[in-house]
Amino acid sequence: MPAHTPGVEAVPGRRILLAAPRGYCAGVDRAVDAVEKALEHYGAPVYVRKEIVHNKFVVETLTERGAIFVEETDEVPEGARVVFSAHGVAPAVHAEAAARSLETIDATCPLVTKVHKEAVRFAREDRDILLIGHTGHEEVEGTQGEAPDHIQVVNSPDDVDNVVVRDPSKVSWLSQTTLSVDEVMETVRRLRERFPMLQDPPSDDICYATQNRQVAVKKLAPSADVVIVVGSANSSNSVRLVEVALEAGAGAAYRVDKADEIDEAWLAGATTVGLTSGASVPEILVRDVITWLGGRGYGEVEEVRTATEDIIFSLPKNLRADLKAAGGSPDRPRRGGRRALPVDAS
Repeated sequence: MPAHTPGVEAVPGRRILLAAPRGYCAGVDRAVDAVEKALEHYGAPVYVRKEIVHNKFVVETLTERGAIFVEETDEVPEGARVVFSAHGVAPAVHAEAAARSLETIDATCPLVTKVHKEAVRFAREDRDILLIGHTGHEEVEGTQGEAPDHIQVVNSPDDVDNVVVRDPSKVSWLSQTTLSVDEVMETVRRLRERFPMLQDPPSDDICYATQNRQVAVKKLAPSADVVIVVGSANSSNSVRLVEVALEAGAGAAYRVDKADEIDEAWLAGATTVGLTSGASVPEILVRDVITWLGGRGYGEVEEVRTATEDIIFSLPKNLRADLKAAGGSPDRPRRGGRRALPVDAS
């Protein structure tokens, strides 16, 4: 990372605190790569149900390369190829695709798939499942679709009083993977007050990347006059990062899709700017913000690292097999020294 922007004089005392980890997580990296590899191998068009990840730049870039984004499976021509997004889909969506003879590539994040499997297990035990998440979010819809008769969504701690269960001794909770850790734990605390026998999931549902990005922001926020979060408005984890920054002591915090959305008025009197990005944001957008800030005198860039991520998920099984059969490499790129893990959601 350059210490200053070439051709621009840094103003003494002005600096950027750059969060690490930030940006792409392994699940997003895998999903985007799946669409790119599908376009390269099968040719355009490749259909994608919903946004592959919640980022405008990524969707626009893939659209330019030949991806066609649709809202529902019935918009895909019969027999065509469709990619399911990283957020996961309900079993009914798989059934719809099979009925239309669609060639499917399931790019669901393996960590979301884990939550789906937990929902199925709890439902098999005939337990009421309280899914902490946001109604209408694709991930929540996908998880709820695994056991619709057993799952009810709890949107916030304030929702807890409205929960009704059949048997207070047979209640479990699950969570959308991209929420604020603190908010989830507060919701769980209130649920346990009402249902003392509440059963936890076998492992933490909040994904490692969501936690890591929140921890990094918490560390830099008290030193930042302003925190800028790069991420789209429909990205749950990006929106949460703004909230986490404010709760951790940042003077102010704002979300932008890209550098030209920054309002210079936000920087009035600010000497230290914190910078991070959501888990679906490519690094190029962060670099653009650094350049933008550098042009306004914020020439010093100091990385605030709280963890090192080295996980890469392998491509969906059927795509990997097709690439291998064609003599191509199905291996995932080892970006930033990360290691590939043979985790498969398909």
